[in-house]
Amino acid sequence: MFTKLATVVVAAVAMMAGLFVTQAAASGGIAMGGGSGIILAGRATCTLTTIGHDRSGSLVGITAGHCGNPGASVVAERFRGAGVIGRMVAKNSALDYAVIEFDPGRVVPVRHVGGTTITGIGSPVSFPALICKEGRTTGHTCGWAYGDVFASNQTWGQVCVREGDSGGPVTVGTTLVGMINAYLSQACVGPSVGTNMNAVLADLRARGGAGAGYRPI
Repeated sequence: MFTKLATVVVAAVAMMAGLFVTQAAASGGIAMGGGSGIILAGRATCTLTTIGHDRSGSLVGITAGHCGNPGASVVAERFRGAGVIGRMVAKNSALDYAVIEFDPGRVVPVRHVGGTTITGIGSPVSFPALICKEGRTTGHTCGWAYGDVFASNQTWGQVCVREGDSGGPVTVGTTLVGMINAYLSQACVGPSVGTNMNAVLADLRARGGAGAGYRPI
């Protein structure tokens, strides 16, 4: 059984907002990159896959599609008191990815978050490649890739993921190859499943609009 990985944030966020304003947020430059925690529409907690620019020059990011719907507000989990820094502008439910447009005046895109650095996007990998993921819930974890088991634009792997890791970047070295979308059966035991980034980029090109021509910073 596939288990989607978005989580729900309790209403107490509003009461605690002031505790999360840091110097970075106060200065107007919130660092965001692949692996950063995000809150969509004030309730779903997920992970940013990657951040960069599309062919129009807009500052955009990618996350799992089941985290929200177009129009949903986006808040940086670590800087909740800073308020809305972007909005979801497009999604593809079949591939389970979404595009976020960030406010370039408030967000500083970064390549390094936690144990993950992203310098480019590559093709899917197969067994026995070692893959790693960065999630807002379980952090940096690594394991074997099983590959695109059913030729479905998804890579299965043995990396620990839990609710909230949705959208987490899957990397080989510093190359982004996929995202986290679900796990099977049991968190951190059953295989992880995620959409291949080459499928996401191809779909963005075909659709046009927000995210088309995406390139990471």
